[in-house]
Amino acid sequence: MQDFAPARTTSWRLNASCEALVATDEPRPVPKGREVLMRVSHCGVCHSDIHIREGKYNLGGGKTLDLSQRGLKMPLTLGHEIIGTVDSVGPDVTTVKPGDRRLLHTWIGCGECPLCKSGDENLCAAPQFLGVQARGGFADHVLVRDEEFLVNVDGMDPAVAATYACSGVTVFSAVNKIRPHREGEKIAVFGCGGLGQTALQLLKALGMGPVIAVDPSPEKRRQAEAIGVAATLDPNAPDAAQQLAAFAGGRLASALDFVGSEDTAMLAINGLRKGGTLVLVGLFGGELRYPLPFFPMRAITVRGSYVGSLKELKEFVALAKQVKLPPIPIEKRPMSAVNEALHDLEEGKVAGRIVLENA
Repeated sequence: MQDFAPARTTSWRLNASCEALVATDEPRPVPKGREVLMRVSHCGVCHSDIHIREGKYNLGGGKTLDLSQRGLKMPLTLGHEIIGTVDSVGPDVTTVKPGDRRLLHTWIGCGECPLCKSGDENLCAAPQFLGVQARGGFADHVLVRDEEFLVNVDGMDPAVAATYACSGVTVFSAVNKIRPHREGEKIAVFGCGGLGQTALQLLKALGMGPVIAVDPSPEKRRQAEAIGVAATLDPNAPDAAQQLAAFAGGRLASALDFVGSEDTAMLAINGLRKGGTLVLVGLFGGELRYPLPFFPMRAITVRGSYVGSLKELKEFVALAKQVKLPPIPIEKRPMSAVNEALHDLEEGKVAGRIVLENA
């Protein structure tokens, strides 16, 4: 009898924190039950991938959060903005077949806790996020636990649609947290990279604003102007707080912080009107020190927003199709260039989003 070797696949694997990702040959997973094996065509490169590669977050005051405390174990294949075609399916799969193109909702929880059962798997305390706790999309193939996490994006540019799995749904979930919006009340967007630009496009499509775009990069401020904002601001300017106050005129209702640094958070909080809301999204790091009596006296809200739910991803994809949401700048590179892509993103050399492609 002739022996047949099991099918193989390649992934770009992180074997130790702060090291380069290494191409690794592995057995190709075989889907069971409702599992689906996807052949990855595109995978976006996100700032979170840099934090995951470093293995820690900056908590400020010389403290860090070791990501091993959040279930990250080496070796790990990164990548969580994944789109591809169905390669094979488990015997209980009914909604997709080999060859179907789908976007992956990668923020998968345990599936058993009350949050997961309510649809908020992205808030699960025992997550199995693809590219964080589970094998991700910097690979030829990725295994998805259940067909329910596959989203139809027919008719969309796959490189753009891939970014919706993180930057898109993250922005949509954050914007939902400042709705409903009173006409004429002003919004500040901090950080005009991939997420910030998506936010500016979404706010424009929803008719929310006027908006001020805040970023230290002249190029990114020009990109924000091209999208269409009421004003831009360099947060490093010596009079940045005064400029923000002059723009707001006491009517800065909301701030979306896609940086999440000590400086951006404080600039945003101090700029809010009474009853205003700051939504913290970015993970640059640091700590927040603010007088507690001012929270009730000013009635401000500071809340975090972490990626988004499967329901929100589907809603965002539908909205993007409906309003023909303009894409952010996408730079396509081969999957083999993943380490260079991470380096360029870390160095601030990426205007929009890098999306890696498999040949």
